[in-house]
Amino acid sequence: MNFRNALIFVSTIKLRKDRDDSMEFIIGSKNPAKVKAATEVITTYFPEAIIREMASESGVHAQPIGDEETVLGAVNRAEFVRENHPEAIGIGLEGGVRLIGEEMYICNWGALSLPNGKIITAGGAQIPLPSQLAAEIKKGKELGPVMEMYVNDKNIRQKEGAMGVFTAGKITRVELFSHIMQLLIGQMMYLNQSLKD
Repeated sequence: MNFRNALIFVSTIKLRKDRDDSMEFIIGSKNPAKVKAATEVITTYFPEAIIREMASESGVHAQPIGDEETVLGAVNRAEFVRENHPEAIGIGLEGGVRLIGEEMYICNWGALSLPNGKIITAGGAQIPLPSQLAAEIKKGKELGPVMEMYVNDKNIRQKEGAMGVFTAGKITRVELFSHIMQLLIGQMMYLNQSLKD
């Protein structure tokens, strides 16, 4: 971020607070796990914030593969939101998988699109998938439906997610995306604070 854009960012936040005493965040998803994670973190730091959700386009494959495609999906979702609501802070959260050697890992990314056009990104924790699931994804299948067959349960991606299943519920998908949201909001607050110091 250059100095001029940083000033625009701070001015935008101040203008919004002066106008309606709150910031507006729009989550680029209707997925309950993503919405819950984003809402909990935002209300912790900005209790007066306006929080909405909307369906958004990731612009990537239904099953993103690799960090680059997954983070692009998050950025695209955040920017899609802000293109439709320029004064709001757009939020994009995206789940994917990545290969390290022959092993496939879960990967998750998030992005904020600020009113001044600045994009903030953050990635989450990663764990390996069992080889039989990785083999199915390599055939072109999505992780969500593969997980549903694996655990014989519906809508896993909207509940505990693969992360929750393979950590025995110690870290759920909501907690995973909450951590990413903490990283995103923390960076946004740092940018704002660093200009005041």
